Amino acid sequence: MSVKVMHHRPLTFWERIYVPEVTRGLWITSRHFVRNLFIHTAHRFGLLKRLQAAVTIQYPEETRPYAERLRTRHRLTKRENGAPRCVACMMCETVCPAKCIYIVAEEDPDPNIEKRPKSFDIDLGKCVYCGYCVEVCPEDAIRMDTQIMNIAAESREEMWYDMDRLLHPEKEGDVIIQNPKDATGPIDKQGTV
Repeated sequence: MSVKVMHHRPLTFWERIYVPEVTRGLWITSRHFVRNLFIHTAHRFGLLKRLQAAVTIQYPEETRPYAERLRTRHRLTKRENGAPRCVACMMCETVCPAKCIYIVAEEDPDPNIEKRPKSFDIDLGKCVYCGYCVEVCPEDAIRMDTQIMNIAAESREEMWYDMDRLLHPEKEGDVIIQNPKDATGPIDKQGTV
């Protein structure tokens, strides 16, 4: 196995004393700053609309489009009858490194399903958004595809998401964008899958 060694050209005298390079860097930064300041000021007065300056997203009025695979707020998927798809196997609770998922199981009235969650809670104040719970779920019952990034709260209690909030993420008032490649289909405005 051979290792390829990269040889860089030796620095010139002016590059070695750094002052010209620092000056050149300051010149480039100042040029961009003055250009963008001038164009943004002109845009305020309705001028030079054809020129685009550096773009800053004005959050929360404007939002950047998120990648489809981005892990956002959790949701529980539903069966055709509206019941949660979760079978309370406790795998997500077991694999969670932050120990922020709490499930209490009960018997399911359907004889084909052994258990169902009596309660399914996630403490998003502790969650590290690793996605392990989604990967380990054998029933595809939990997902992180709501595209809801605004999960700020004023108290720790508001960061506690129970089964109702996880089954109905549209009640939070945020826009939900679903992955079109989703195997069970996108969420409609009623929150059904």
